[in-house]
Amino acid sequence: MLQQAQKLQEGVQKAQQEIEQLEMTGEAGGGLVKVQMNGKYKVHKVMVDDSLLDDREMLEDLLTAAFNDAGQKVKQQTQEKLGQATGGLPIPPGLFG
Repeated sequence: MLQQAQKLQEGVQKAQQEIEQLEMTGEAGGGLVKVQMNGKYKVHKVMVDDSLLDDREMLEDLLTAAFNDAGQKVKQQTQEKLGQATGGLPIPPGLFG
């Protein structure tokens, strides 16, 4: 039993390292706005098409959508990697992010 717990812990630690290395891109407006985010939800880059610079309201809406899209992608990848590491055992909400 102790070996299984240790193996599980090692798997989770490996998954956490992989998650930290993730780079996900959220998009909105058909790619007019892109947000690059890592596995710790830190934004590395925001890209905005020049055509949006004259429409502040549209730009704000698309930025919001792109940030949400990137965050959702990171969350999904985190759940998948931790699920693989734990062999499908449920992880308590909030334990790893």
